[in-house]
Amino acid sequence: MAMVDIMKNPDKIICSYNDRKIAPRENKMTEKIFLLIENEYRDEEIIYPYYRFREAGYEVKVVGPEKGKQYRGKYGTFLESDLAISEADPDDAAALIIPGGNAPDKMRINKDMVDLVKKMNLQQKVIGAICHGGWMLAEAGIIKDRKVTGYISIATDLRNAGGVYLDEEIVVDDNIVTSRKPDDLPAFCRTILELIRNS
Repeated sequence: MAMVDIMKNPDKIICSYNDRKIAPRENKMTEKIFLLIENEYRDEEIIYPYYRFREAGYEVKVVGPEKGKQYRGKYGTFLESDLAISEADPDDAAALIIPGGNAPDKMRINKDMVDLVKKMNLQQKVIGAICHGGWMLAEAGIIKDRKVTGYISIATDLRNAGGVYLDEEIVVDDNIVTSRKPDDLPAFCRTILELIRNS
C-alpha cells in the first residue's frame, strides 16, 4: 500500500516486520541497520527508511525498549520491534537511524537507547537523525561544534547542546547525517546509503 494510503487510512494498517530476510548485496554478508522506535514516532520517518534500506539490500532491525512489542505512530501505523535495546550490539550494525515525532522525547530518557547512540558514534558508525530525532544526538552529547539540522522547533536545543544549526535539507558532519522533516526523506536516505557504502 502506498504511503498516501497509509496516511489516509491509519486504522487499517498494522506493520510487522520480524525476521524478514534480505538477499546479500553482491558478495558481502548482509549488513544491518538499526532503526530506533518508540511510541508516537512520525510514521513516514519510520516507514520510508525501513523500505528504502531494505530495497538497497540491508537488513533493517527495528530496536525498541522491548522486543516483539508493537509501537504506535502519530498517525496510527503500528510497527513491531525486532530487538530490545538491551540486545542491540553496535558491532552488529553499519548505521543507526533515529526518526522524529514525539518518539525521541521518550527515547532520550531511556539510558540504554542514549548509550547506543554514544557507542555507535565512538565507532564512527553512520548515525542519521531526522526531525525531532536530533534530540537524541543532543542527549548523547555528540554534536558539540558539529553542523546539524532538525525540525525548527528543536533548533535552540541543538544549539544549546553545542551544535551549529543549519536550516538545510541535509547536513552531513563526518558520520552524522541530519534532516529537518518528512519532505527531506529522499535526500536523507540517499546520503546515508552513500556514507555506508563509502565507509
